[in-house]
Amino acid sequence: MSTPRADSEASATYRRYLSAVMLHGHASARACDLGATDLYALNILELAGPMTPGELGSRTGLTTGPTTRLVDRLEAAGYVRRAPDPGDRRKVIVEPVGKPAQLDEVMAPARQKIGGILAGYSAEQRDLLFDYFDRAAQAYQDAAEQIPGGARRTP
Repeated sequence: MSTPRADSEASATYRRYLSAVMLHGHASARACDLGATDLYALNILELAGPMTPGELGSRTGLTTGPTTRLVDRLEAAGYVRRAPDPGDRRKVIVEPVGKPAQLDEVMAPARQKIGGILAGYSAEQRDLLFDYFDRAAQAYQDAAEQIPGGARRTP
């Protein structure tokens, strides 16, 4: 049975973890001359594939104007392109066509460190961790969708 002190310590540990992940994302974006939302949008497009600007805006939590500027920036940088929607040529979709050349280099140290940590767990423990990641991602997604004006479905 957990104690209030243990619950508090667990909460603080988890919050430090989330803050470190966010810090790394922001630092990685800066190193690639991108904003954090730009890198986040590229990740969404890489995971989910082409989508309308409206869907991208919904998934990033942006309104129409900022979404248009986001797509403009990513298109100008050569990371996405606008194309006619094959299902409805009146619509446009945003397709990923590239990623920052230095992104893998910037992300490599963290990937190596996390890979080393994961290698220290048994296959069963890794299965448990990835089950947690899947379930926690869904829980956060559901909670975000319940917040008025919150972001919508992500990959």
